[in-house]
Amino acid sequence: MCDACVLCRESGGRVVFSASQFRLIHAQEPGLEAFYRLIWNAHVAEWSDLSAEDQVLCMQAVTQVEQAMREVLAPRKINLAALGNMVPHLHWHVIARFEWDGYFPAPVWAQPHTPPEQLPVAQVDRVRRLRGDLEAAMVARLQSL
Repeated sequence: MCDACVLCRESGGRVVFSASQFRLIHAQEPGLEAFYRLIWNAHVAEWSDLSAEDQVLCMQAVTQVEQAMREVLAPRKINLAALGNMVPHLHWHVIARFEWDGYFPAPVWAQPHTPPEQLPVAQVDRVRRLRGDLEAAMVARLQSL
């Protein structure tokens, strides 16, 4: 644990699932209803800091989250990213992308072309309605690891 690290001190968002090595949080980013982060619990900055065994476990977890998103939400695309430029603590962004989202087809770190309040209400509401099913599917898949 590193007292200076926000992901060591705080959960990083609403916790959906927690295991000894990692946790899954809903990031609650405006306009991105299905933005999750898989956060490695131990304070490591880089992928290569993990043992080979932990690398396999981490990618299995990311894969399970992605597959649950595909199964429940049927997004246009899933974005996976492990950046850590702002927070050097290993975490994976797992983001369901839709043609109607305010950034598509650009990355979610670009300037949005449509503000969250102008997104299609029916589409946003659909993802919100499915959040419980999505998170139940994620938890079931992650518990099997």
